[in-house]
Amino acid sequence: MNPLCSRCNRVVYPTEKVNCLDKYWHKGCFSCEICKMTLNMKNYKGFEKRPYCNAHYPKTSFTSVADTPENLRLKQQSKMQSQVLYKEEFEKNKGKGFSVVADTPEMQRIKKTQDQISNIKYHEDFEKSRMGGEAPPPDINTAPAYHHQPANPPNAQNYNYQPAPEPVRSAAAAPPPSAGKRYRAVYDYAAADEDEVSFLDGDVILDVQQIDEGWMYGRVERTGQQGMLPANYVEAI
Repeated sequence: MNPLCSRCNRVVYPTEKVNCLDKYWHKGCFSCEICKMTLNMKNYKGFEKRPYCNAHYPKTSFTSVADTPENLRLKQQSKMQSQVLYKEEFEKNKGKGFSVVADTPEMQRIKKTQDQISNIKYHEDFEKSRMGGEAPPPDINTAPAYHHQPANPPNAQNYNYQPAPEPVRSAAAAPPPSAGKRYRAVYDYAAADEDEVSFLDGDVILDVQQIDEGWMYGRVERTGQQGMLPANYVEAI
């Protein structure tokens, strides 16, 4: 006995029969449920045992399933578990997360570089504050006399040049040679920056002031130049 067509419920004869989706169809009845476009075995898509074309194939959505109370409860539970695990990991690593990284050679190099930059910045700020204190004295009436004296007695140039620190350093009562410590250079040193001073082995450094553990500030007696110098290049007299 010939089966009935699933679309028109009429008898389907073997010459026009299409067997698909567990049903029998006329060739003309095997069409898209939406646009009624005639389909074949190569271009159809089945959904719930009904044929569809590619354009009208239903897109599955799970929003209704995701919004069920059970799924919402599971979602909230998973979120709480994630927060608990995060807090546990945070507490375990608290206070010790960077100890190992800080001891690596790369981190030690970076730390040393940062210390050097801080040291240079400190020297720059020191020079700025010092130069800021030196700015007013040149305007004092005694300044022209100071500038005029070295030109007249050239043989006493070193002696006449020493009063320069006196107006700068808050009008020290004692003479300039005794106002600061005296050091002798034990190595040659070439200035690496504008605020540093060069000297040779055996030069006497006058009016030396300690800046920090590694640097001093003083004036080279031979050249009259003053600036910062490394502390390990000189020795006290």
